[in-house]
Amino acid sequence: MTFPDEPLRLPLTAIPDGCQDWTTVRAARWSAALPPRWTFLRVRRSVAAGLATLVLCVGALVAMAGGLWPFVAAGFAVYVLWVLARPELVWAGAPLLLLALAVEASSMAWALTGFGVVVVLGSWAVVAVRLRARSEQLERAVAAAGGVAVPVPGAGAPVRRGRVLFALGFVVLALGALSGGTAGLWGSAQDQQGAWVVTVFLAGLGVTALASAWLGRQRAGALRGAPVPVLRVLVRDDAQGGTEVYAADDPAAERPLFTVDLASFDEDDEDTDEDEEQDGDDSLQRVLLGLDDDTFGPVREAVLYGAPFDGAEVLVVSADEDPEQPPLTEWSEGPVRPLSPDAGRRRAARQRELAADSLQMELQGRELAEQQAAVSKVRHWRAGWLDWVATALLVLWGLWLGWLWFDESGFSMWKLALLTLLGLYGAVRVPQKLAWRITADRSGLWIAGLRGPRHVSWDDLRFVRRRSHQLKIDWQDGDWAVSAPRWGWLQRRRGLTHPYDALAAELTAMRLDAELRPTGESGAAERGRPVWPMAAVLAGVWVVALVAVR
Repeated sequence: MTFPDEPLRLPLTAIPDGCQDWTTVRAARWSAALPPRWTFLRVRRSVAAGLATLVLCVGALVAMAGGLWPFVAAGFAVYVLWVLARPELVWAGAPLLLLALAVEASSMAWALTGFGVVVVLGSWAVVAVRLRARSEQLERAVAAAGGVAVPVPGAGAPVRRGRVLFALGFVVLALGALSGGTAGLWGSAQDQQGAWVVTVFLAGLGVTALASAWLGRQRAGALRGAPVPVLRVLVRDDAQGGTEVYAADDPAAERPLFTVDLASFDEDDEDTDEDEEQDGDDSLQRVLLGLDDDTFGPVREAVLYGAPFDGAEVLVVSADEDPEQPPLTEWSEGPVRPLSPDAGRRRAARQRELAADSLQMELQGRELAEQQAAVSKVRHWRAGWLDWVATALLVLWGLWLGWLWFDESGFSMWKLALLTLLGLYGAVRVPQKLAWRITADRSGLWIAGLRGPRHVSWDDLRFVRRRSHQLKIDWQDGDWAVSAPRWGWLQRRRGLTHPYDALAAELTAMRLDAELRPTGESGAAERGRPVWPMAAVLAGVWVVALVAVR
């Protein structure tokens, strides 16, 4: 997709009177107020979740060995998540953890207790530095607005912020209550300790979701309650569905200031639930279509309502990508996440490199499609050696987990039930990973699956993309995905092309250009067979093995 060199213009009627440009100079003063990098200002959600999970696993093992109270083991995992992703909650979490460590000090080694106290106090101090910097960011953003403040558009509309998190929080709390209620049913004392660790962790996650929903809702309500500062900026949608904000005089998008997740807003407050659901479906479809490849949206003029700072809620009115459409009004559905100057430049450099790689892969995919169109009337792709490696890893993980739960006295009923479910899941997944097959003909794609090949017409196909380890095909009524290992740094160093990248590029070229599509009609034998018979055999073997061991 090609975008204009100049930013897409925002109509003058959408710009409040007296609204100031947030220039590079003023934005640099705001960035100078950001806290140091060691305050965990911007940690990826995946990294935060991974570290919290690691701490949970280590704490659970120590607790099951009798060396740690379940509340402390799970509490540290939740606390790590708060430090990295929700620092506002650390003010409550740190004293609770210190109190728990004091209560348990007599039953734990002094080195373990001391280490825990040092970690809590050190992270508490780091979070204090980060939160203190927010007031300076706020003051400099307000100063950049030059005293201009106006009400946000649609201030009287109901606040929708936090609805999903509220529901998620209650669901997780219910799961925690269920885990706690059944903890006594586990066979050994070690298993019961582990169940209580999971219970406390789920309770902490539920509280985190509810607290995040409440904070977002309060800040969104405050944004509507009084006139707020406004600034003229530039925005651009990134490849992950978020929005990058730039200074008004940075049309080349060289230095993103912060990112924020936005949700579109309908000014008609009388919409029925059906209309709201349709709007949500349209927004989701727009996001999915934007994930067609690794390109980014065009740079657009915008007005930023609300003074940005780490964790702030904002509203953005921006030019639509379609010049025939009115400006977009979008509320933040996540906190503002600032980028330091160095991090912003690195992000922009990665984006340019990613865009260049995407363009090169697009050209290679088109060239390959043209070559194949001349010699083949039907195209086929199937599982390869990387899929076999992925399947082997899945099977080894399942066997390791089963062995971990096995002891000389046999299985408890709960362990037996979990192992049965684990084996049935593997019995379904393994054949699909080993025997997947995609056939392209003039009518569309045939994707072999559990119950047989499924047809997707070219008109219904939305996108084919490779993200991280996953190849995904999305169409109007469903999707299909398969995963395999990927080592990006090794591929770049050796000049290798991942099979999923080549497949996605070729199918994307066919989707966009009808002349590159196969001209033949595939037969039933070419489209692949159902894999449920193999799944049934594997499931039977697993059940027989469990009965024999039992």
